[in-house]
Amino acid sequence: MTVAPSHARLMRLATVAALCVALGLALAKAIAWWLSGSVSLLAGLTDSLLDGAASLLNLLAVHYSLRPADEDHRYGHGKAEALAGLGQSAFICVSAILVGLQGFDRLLNPEPLQAPTLGIAVMVLSLVVTLGLLFFQRHVVKLTGSTAVRADSLHYRSDLLLNSSILVALLFAAYGWERLDAVFGVAIALYIFWSATGILREASSILMDKELDPEIAEDMHRLACDVPGVLGCHDLRTRMSGTRWFVQLHLELPGELPLSRAHDLCDAVERAIRQHYPRAEVLVHPDPQEVVGRVRGGE
Repeated sequence: MTVAPSHARLMRLATVAALCVALGLALAKAIAWWLSGSVSLLAGLTDSLLDGAASLLNLLAVHYSLRPADEDHRYGHGKAEALAGLGQSAFICVSAILVGLQGFDRLLNPEPLQAPTLGIAVMVLSLVVTLGLLFFQRHVVKLTGSTAVRADSLHYRSDLLLNSSILVALLFAAYGWERLDAVFGVAIALYIFWSATGILREASSILMDKELDPEIAEDMHRLACDVPGVLGCHDLRTRMSGTRWFVQLHLELPGELPLSRAHDLCDAVERAIRQHYPRAEVLVHPDPQEVVGRVRGGE
């Protein structure tokens, strides 16, 4: 099963848009920081630069993950997205450490800010552009379920809070509360670090073949058992790889059933699950109910 061309196009477009936004905002924040000396703006600049690096990694990972399965990768290349998520979490942690160190230094050695109005204007622009990107990413994730785009979206959601905090810090600084700029910088660094743990957990779950949500597995079990002629279902296993879900299950069928009829029922179960979960690739194994009963009785 390959990713639909429309979904692949959306995923590529989302990664390019994220990269362009990160680099554009990094340039604007660099100018504003250079003129103002704000630690909060430095936090935003550092984060945008690392956003750009992470989005570039995402772009490459998505491009690779969309390659069809081949002889060496029979299950496709979807886990490249999870690897990109790990890379993103590393970038975010570095960002948090750099910003936190700069914030503590400014707390110990406070300096007045210059050109706060320019910084405020840049942050308002950052909020508007980031909101637009988030709406687009949300649309792409809803349609494709991309892990990489979801991680990038989490990244930019934290940017939304970060940019809002910077705006508040600059507004306070404009009225003489310069030390709050450093306080906000340290607080933002802590939040950035915390957001990295969420990306790390999700990427690690995929790489470790964690099961899908139990509610999804239960629904798949119900869909299989609801197919007329199916007596039961057991050993349902699931995992995720990029935008694809891999599902394996055993059907309990009458032992005297002709092979062709058993094959038809397996296909019917696969269609029933994929109708509700189009991203699922389903592998069905038929078991005679009598054999299943003996195995369970032996237990």
